[in-house]
Amino acid sequence: MKQITLKNKHTELTVLDYGAIIQKLVVHDKNGHPTNVVLGYENPEQYLQNPNYLGACIGRYAGRISKGEFSLEGKNYKLFSKNGIHLHGGKTGFDQKQFTIEEVHQEEEPFVKLSYLSTDMEEGYPGNLKLYVTYKLIANEVHMIHEAYTDKTTVVNVTNHSYFKLDAVDNVNHYELYINSIGFIDMDAKLLPTGNLLAVQNTKFDFLKAKKINGVALDSPFAINPIKPVIASAFSEISGIFMEVETNQKCVVVYTPSSTAAICFETQNYPDAPNHSNFPSSVLKPNETYKNESIFRFSVRAS
Repeated sequence: MKQITLKNKHTELTVLDYGAIIQKLVVHDKNGHPTNVVLGYENPEQYLQNPNYLGACIGRYAGRISKGEFSLEGKNYKLFSKNGIHLHGGKTGFDQKQFTIEEVHQEEEPFVKLSYLSTDMEEGYPGNLKLYVTYKLIANEVHMIHEAYTDKTTVVNVTNHSYFKLDAVDNVNHYELYINSIGFIDMDAKLLPTGNLLAVQNTKFDFLKAKKINGVALDSPFAINPIKPVIASAFSEISGIFMEVETNQKCVVVYTPSSTAAICFETQNYPDAPNHSNFPSSVLKPNETYKNESIFRFSVRAS
C-alpha cells in the first residue's frame, strides 16, 4: 500500500491507494488543537479487513440493490447478494481494490488523483468502467470528486464512506444535525426502498432546523433539496468543530452506527434506483461522464 498525505494551513488529509481510503483527516478545534475527525486504523494493513468500510470508496453501486439483480436494456444482470440484498458493490467492491495513483500535487490547493478499472462483468456489472477519484484541499474544504466512464451501458453510484467524529465523546447524541431534505426514502425491514418518498416534517427524521441527534438512530437516505447549497451539517459544542456538506448528488445517506460514536454522510444517488423507475436514473452510457462532486467544509464556531 502507498500512503499520501496532503497539507495546507487548515487541513491535513491522508489517503491510501488501497480502496482510495481516507485514513486521516485532521482539522483544528476551537482551542486550535489538531483533531482527527474520521475513524480509521493506524496501520494501513488493518484495512485488509475493513467490514465497516471505514473511509473507503464504495462502488460500483453504493447502498443496497434488491433481489440481487437488475434489468438494463432488456437484459437481466445477477449480483452477489445476502438475504436478497446486494450491498456496496458486492462481495469485493471498490473498497477492496488496489487503485493506481495517477497524480499528486503538493503545492497550493494540494490534491491526489487515483484510478481503478472495473472490468466488464466484475461483480455482475456490465461494461469496462474507468473510475477516477480525486481528493483536493481548498482552504478549509475537502473536495471529493468521483468521475467514471464506461464502454457499455451500465449503472453506477459511487461515494465515500468516511465516519466523522467531531470530538472525543463516546456518542453523537449532542451533535447538532441539519439535513436539508425534501423527504426521506421509505425503507422496509431489510432497509430496502419501498419506492415511496415520505415527508420528514414532524417525524424523527425532521432535521430541517438544526437540532441535537438525541438518540435518533439513523441509517436513512434523504432526498436532497437542490435549492440550497449546504445539504447537511453537524456541530459539536464540545470541540467547536462545525462541518458542512455540499454535493451535486440527489441523495445523502446519513448513518449513525450503533457500534461507535460517528456519523456518515454518504452523498450518492438513491439506493436501489436500478429497480425503481420513479427514482433518479443511475444509468451511465458510453460517451457520458458520471460525476459525484462533494465538498466537506470544516470551521469552528461558538455554541
